[in-house]
Amino acid sequence: MAEERIGIIGGTGLGDALLEHITDLQKEKVETPFGATSTPVMMGTLSNRKIAFLGRHGQGHTLNPSRVPYAANIFALKKLGITTVLASGAVGSLRDEIGPKQLVIVDQFIDKTFRRQNSFFDQLGAVHCEFDQPCCFRLRRAILEVTSQSESVVHGKGTYVCMEGPHFSSRAESLMHQKWGGDVIGMTALPEAKLAREAQMCYALIALVSDYDAWRPHPAGKDKHDLLSEIIGNLNEATANAISLIKAILQSDLKLCSDTCVCRKSLEMAVWTKPEAVDKQQRKIMAPLFI
Repeated sequence: MAEERIGIIGGTGLGDALLEHITDLQKEKVETPFGATSTPVMMGTLSNRKIAFLGRHGQGHTLNPSRVPYAANIFALKKLGITTVLASGAVGSLRDEIGPKQLVIVDQFIDKTFRRQNSFFDQLGAVHCEFDQPCCFRLRRAILEVTSQSESVVHGKGTYVCMEGPHFSSRAESLMHQKWGGDVIGMTALPEAKLAREAQMCYALIALVSDYDAWRPHPAGKDKHDLLSEIIGNLNEATANAISLIKAILQSDLKLCSDTCVCRKSLEMAVWTKPEAVDKQQRKIMAPLFI
């Protein structure tokens, strides 16, 4: 059996910073039925584990959240044999107790996206995956076992509201998201997590808090340049905290990949289309997802 390789998807702030820590880098261009990936997949070693890194927003941060090729990214990782994904993404906080520079190990999502391909199987048939626990419980538990090694405050759970963007929320929307039960808000976790579930992958998300969302008034006396500088500074610190946590996860003796995990069997009962009615060519194209 080939050595296990962990997939890492870097969001705002993490991509370039994490690449500096990866050794034995090799670029891998992967063809997918859904077009090109955001960037070539970077294969290498981090903290003595084999990893495959993909920068969600492309080289130079050229892709806004609605333009990220989520389906291509996840399909490419699965085609490379990746079954476990650690993802990161910048978020705004919807709670006083979740402050800038802190990390949140997300456990739930509210999906407000509407411009994105959120399934691999539109041409194959009716495929309905369970998504009541959208992040892998087993993988989240492993992450939480090493959070004591982080210098940052790490929140062990949180509901992530995923908005379409690229514009930020109005204050009224931000207050509504609080009432919905949201803890943080971002633009990139979905449909990524849904596609990972359809690909029978274990997926966990580390959210990097850059600021408080629009529900909280800006401090008096600070202009836009001051606020932007503060947000960038917060994100840089949160990024350093996330890299430290990811390295601790990879350095641990914890088993991060497991073919017995329920996430790895998400398609077992998910295809509702009768076998004889499934498009055989599409089933062949989608074959990597069923492994």
